[in-house]
Amino acid sequence: MRVRLFVILAVLTVLRLAICGLFELSPDEAYYYQWAQRPDLAYYSKGPGVAMTILASTTIFGASEFGVRVFSPLLALGTSLLVFGLARRIYDERTGFWAAILTQCLPIFNIGALLMTIDPLSIFFWLLAVWSFWRALENSPRWSAWWVLSGLAVGLGSLAKYTNLAALLSMAIVLLLVPTWRIEWRRPGIYVALTIAALCLTPAVLWNHEHSWITLTHLSERGKLETGFAIHPEEPFKFLGEHLGVYSPLILLGLLASFLCGLWHIRNHRKTSFLMAFAAPLIFLYFGLSIKEAGEANWTAPAMVTLAIFATHDWLRRIERKPPWGPWARVALCLGVFISILALSTEPLRKLGVAWPYQYDAGTRLQGWTETGKVVAEVRREVEWKSGGPVFLIANKYQVAASLAWYLPEKPVIREGDPPVYIPESQMIQNQYSFWPSYDTFDEAAPHEIDPFNTEEAGVNRFMGKDALYVTDRAEGKPAEALMRGFERWEYFGEKEIIKNGLLVRKIRFFICHGYKTLPL
Repeated sequence: MRVRLFVILAVLTVLRLAICGLFELSPDEAYYYQWAQRPDLAYYSKGPGVAMTILASTTIFGASEFGVRVFSPLLALGTSLLVFGLARRIYDERTGFWAAILTQCLPIFNIGALLMTIDPLSIFFWLLAVWSFWRALENSPRWSAWWVLSGLAVGLGSLAKYTNLAALLSMAIVLLLVPTWRIEWRRPGIYVALTIAALCLTPAVLWNHEHSWITLTHLSERGKLETGFAIHPEEPFKFLGEHLGVYSPLILLGLLASFLCGLWHIRNHRKTSFLMAFAAPLIFLYFGLSIKEAGEANWTAPAMVTLAIFATHDWLRRIERKPPWGPWARVALCLGVFISILALSTEPLRKLGVAWPYQYDAGTRLQGWTETGKVVAEVRREVEWKSGGPVFLIANKYQVAASLAWYLPEKPVIREGDPPVYIPESQMIQNQYSFWPSYDTFDEAAPHEIDPFNTEEAGVNRFMGKDALYVTDRAEGKPAEALMRGFERWEYFGEKEIIKNGLLVRKIRFFICHGYKTLPL
């Protein structure tokens, strides 16, 4: 079985490497590429993990879709091998084989195997931490280097996604639940792991210390922790519905059935206790937070992949006792593969004659950006011709700004080092763009440029009096409030439709903002 699995994974990895550069970057990937162009100790919402990975891959393979994504299929291969290795050591090779196969059928895993976001890194390092922690406990009471690897895996994973720090809580739960492992609290291993994980977080801590702990504020806002207690009964069902899509309905039902079974037996079996400790905390945390507002389904991904190992063992036993479950299991796996394909692209349906609207297509975020960039460039040239001077670009949100920054055929440069496309200025910190130079930034003025009426701390604004082209993918009747107050006047320029296969992908609206004068305080 091992050889058969390795062949399957090798074929899948080659296939993923072959196709990962054939479709456009998602807005998040383009955003993280902007991060990679501006290396830092950490960023507004996350550590430097994804930015450093993209910086490394594009340095080696060039700034292309393939260059951005090349590590994603390799991380998926590593994660699959870790799933196999962990399931094999905890249970047996048969469980390891089918756990790895189940992982390949999860839509969220297949998406992460092609797109370079934080999730491929997060899930890989989560599984590496779980595997090395199990190996450390296997070697107990002898000291082993697996404790070092456990802490390193948690620390590096947290630099991609802070959720990975929850693995430390899971480790503590394991050592509390299982009586034979409680003695580890009196040995150095767990403390070495904690220390190494903490040291890995040093860059993020230093960055946040210099930026008023903005990430903590962001995470609190994302979880709606800053608002008062409230219950919105529809939100947990919305959160569950999102899980049905990214994990496939039948697979998710199987995972949840095994989850309930595992909770029932969590104190009876050491292996069950171990795996459930790495699954239950994140699942309970995010479903608990969804009482106020549904989060993103990928937040539970590390826990669900861990749960897949226990679920595989659980369902193999069920099928042995009741063979009719076998065909249903195969149907569930096939459905997962089918949904994975549609999640990336519904083009196969359109080729079969189904006029599936792009507005209902989860893969639309990967569609039409090349054409959008060309359209924006054409409009910008037309506006510049009419105004007689260069104009700078402002997008309504960071996703549009980052995608245009990648797909614009000509990158406008008003000031070296600035992103090609800005977002509306704001006195509130919104995202990473808030930490980069923008059109409201004052430069140090030369002596002959100092004007006491239009300067700030002996600085000069290079954009004063210039026109901007505001680009939005929303049905806005006027520009953002900050733009209307920051410019002398504005006018609606028009709307362009991005069409593919005779169907609307997105609409882009344009506004010309004349005479930048800075936003009044």
